[in-house]
Amino acid sequence: MKNASAPVTHYRKDYLPPDFLIETVKLKFELDPNATLVSSELMLRRNPQSDGLAQKLFLNGEGLTLKAIFIDDEELTEKDYDIDESGLTLNRVSDRFVLKTCVEIDPANNAALEGLYVSGDKFCTQCEAEGFRKITFYMDRPDVLAEFFVRIEADKTQYPLLLSNGNKLDSGDLSENKHYTEWHDPFLKPCYLFALVAGDLDLLADEFVTHSGRKIALELYVDKGKLDQSQFAMESLKNAMAWDEKRYNLEYDLDLYMIVAVGDFNMGAMENKGLNIFNTKYVLANPATGTDQDFENIESVIGHEYFHNWTGNRVTCRDWFQLSLKEGLTVFRDQQFTEDMRSKAVKRIDDVKVIRSYQFAEDAGPMAHPIRPDAYIEMNNFYTVTVYNKGAEVIRMLHTLLGEEGFQKGMSLYFKRHDGSAATCDDFVAAMSDANQFNLDQFKYWYSQAGTPTLRVDYDYDESNQCLKLHFSQNNAHESASEPYFIPVKLGLVGTKGNQVSFSSAEFGLTNVEEGLIIVTQPNQTVNLEGVSEEVIPSLLRDFTAPVKLDINYSDQQLAYLFANDGNTFNRWDAGQRLMQRFLIDEEDSIKESIAEAFRALLNDQSIDNAFKARCVQIPDLKTLFENDPNGRIDSLIERRKTLKKFLGIALEDTWSRLYNQLHRASDLDLDGVSVANRALKNASLDYMAFSSEQHEAIVIKQFEDAKLMTEELSAFSIANHHELEVASKITQAFYDKWHSEPLVMDKWLAIQASVDSLDTLNRIQTLRHDRVFNIKNPNKVRALFSTFAALNFSQFHRIDGAGYRLIAEAIIEIDEFNNQVAANLAKQFSSAAKLDDARKMHVQQQLKKVIDKENLSKDVFEVVSKTLESIE
Repeated sequence: MKNASAPVTHYRKDYLPPDFLIETVKLKFELDPNATLVSSELMLRRNPQSDGLAQKLFLNGEGLTLKAIFIDDEELTEKDYDIDESGLTLNRVSDRFVLKTCVEIDPANNAALEGLYVSGDKFCTQCEAEGFRKITFYMDRPDVLAEFFVRIEADKTQYPLLLSNGNKLDSGDLSENKHYTEWHDPFLKPCYLFALVAGDLDLLADEFVTHSGRKIALELYVDKGKLDQSQFAMESLKNAMAWDEKRYNLEYDLDLYMIVAVGDFNMGAMENKGLNIFNTKYVLANPATGTDQDFENIESVIGHEYFHNWTGNRVTCRDWFQLSLKEGLTVFRDQQFTEDMRSKAVKRIDDVKVIRSYQFAEDAGPMAHPIRPDAYIEMNNFYTVTVYNKGAEVIRMLHTLLGEEGFQKGMSLYFKRHDGSAATCDDFVAAMSDANQFNLDQFKYWYSQAGTPTLRVDYDYDESNQCLKLHFSQNNAHESASEPYFIPVKLGLVGTKGNQVSFSSAEFGLTNVEEGLIIVTQPNQTVNLEGVSEEVIPSLLRDFTAPVKLDINYSDQQLAYLFANDGNTFNRWDAGQRLMQRFLIDEEDSIKESIAEAFRALLNDQSIDNAFKARCVQIPDLKTLFENDPNGRIDSLIERRKTLKKFLGIALEDTWSRLYNQLHRASDLDLDGVSVANRALKNASLDYMAFSSEQHEAIVIKQFEDAKLMTEELSAFSIANHHELEVASKITQAFYDKWHSEPLVMDKWLAIQASVDSLDTLNRIQTLRHDRVFNIKNPNKVRALFSTFAALNFSQFHRIDGAGYRLIAEAIIEIDEFNNQVAANLAKQFSSAAKLDDARKMHVQQQLKKVIDKENLSKDVFEVVSKTLESIE
């Protein structure tokens, strides 16, 4: 490796409180694309919680040109301080002092998109996790909370809009066609929540009246000409504010709430206090440009960032190891929001699919870590599905254990104890425990152990005593997991006539119930269910009450029966997924007809919601199948999945055609739940129809040409490409001609082509990357083309000749030159390499060694690639 310096590993056990605290921050920005001046005035005092011995003070700072430095208005000389590539050291400090600095930065050439940078013709910021150090010298850590005052000066014509956190104090004109605004955020915050935006944008204004009668001004800023795509985001914000008041009794605290949509953004969005900066992907959409899934994503992410105002801003995390404190909790809250706004059952299915496809794979890979990591080299690498999504599952388990009332009691105590401070995951669990007098000591292993537990279940029925015995055993192969987990298991019993059979358990306080909760706490544990009047099939882990792999030896007939009769919607869907995996992974060819009959019965059942039907007819994705296959047989999984989908398309041709015609006639332009569900099932039907006969190509063309909604248009475009219909090239060009000036729509155009399972896809990607709609410095474009290829085009990414691996490795090397975060996220696509066959593993090693030999490789990419190589060598 040829890195300039060896990466440093940070450990949670080494945490110490800061030697100094910052009481107030006064920032002045004189904006210029290539030479912005940032003046800072920090009021510092010694931290009473430190040992009080420190005579020096280090402040983080990267890429800053120091212009001036004063302590208590006395200019410092070079002997008073030291500067290196990581920051500024003050060589002698008193217990209380004011530090003034002025630095120059170059936002226009900040392609890393961290700190202050230029996106198009506007300035914006991204400071989480450690971007503020690229703006000014500061103690860039989340447990240093301060009151911020900000003044922004800029050219009035180019940048008529000057925004920062909090409430606006003043504004006015200056000489030379310049103007200024001044902002004050009265709530103490860490610097990662700082935000600034300057530019010329369109405004959508609205207001929200809180339950206490306060009027909150709402301002949503978008690029010129995009107001017609902003209304849904505003409605989503108002819905989120109302929901948080009703569900959690949490009211917004400033007078103004702003959202700005930015085209160049590493993340999805950022919860900066009072000034949320969003990737345009999660703001802009109307029915013509956004799909039904886009609208749900916008609603969810708008809600997520708003909910952070309390779970992330008012109470922040003490250190970055505690990231799941705010992210896992807030993901859970945004999941609840979507469940209440849409279909609870379908939302649960969608969330669990993310866990099984991506999080389980992460748990089994080289970057495996607990939801509260113990060590990291680069913090940006730990914005993961484990911290976010598994973290949300851990919070959901607490909610399951304590119930809605108990969980709300815990939340109230949490805010009472920690509002305005930086807290830990232990603090959160303690609040839940103390508020409910519930011992959660064993539960905390979910925070400290990595890996996915497997919960094995055997059962036997004693007819004479009407007792069903459930024999549980739990196991986690990860080296960090030495202690048994606290696993809540919701269960029901399905009888021989499709009925729900009641049961009792004195151990868990259940009396004659049809559904109940039991807790598995031991490595091996037997639970007796009494009063079971007949032979039953246990329906276990209903609603996925714990992020575990459930190993239970259902027969094929039992799975088909549960798929048809389970009273729990999630478990009914899950039974269908398990049944299909028997054909796909276990190669049980004899059940192919049973799957088709189960599909037919489901689709003909008028009592079932179409959104649920659309989820049930989705065959398990290849990433999930590969994760579940102990032998990692890529080629077999690909072929068998194709075989099953084609078989179902032909075997149920009449059913698909009938559904499509029925739902097509009933289609409308609404965004309500019924309309969305109808479109989902209609488009799933068309996808299956494309296997059966040539006449369906005409239907695809007609849907594409007649479409008034992006959901319909994109579905036809996708089906034409993925089925490699003759009309695919014509539709692809027509889509491009119509939408080439809409960047977000073009992301879809790129992504669909990158995901096509065709030997020509690699050549197509090389062509697309030179198209005018692609820009390798834009994270959305990289994700659309390269990440989609690696994540969703399983066949071509894992080509036996290694060409897919080479494509992604070369992209990582190129992107790492200017954006370490995006490059590192792309490198994570190799995380399952240890499960590959020897030939593919050799190709991965060759490509990753090229990456790690790159001159000046970033620590972001180094951490991911070095761990991946270690896992396969």
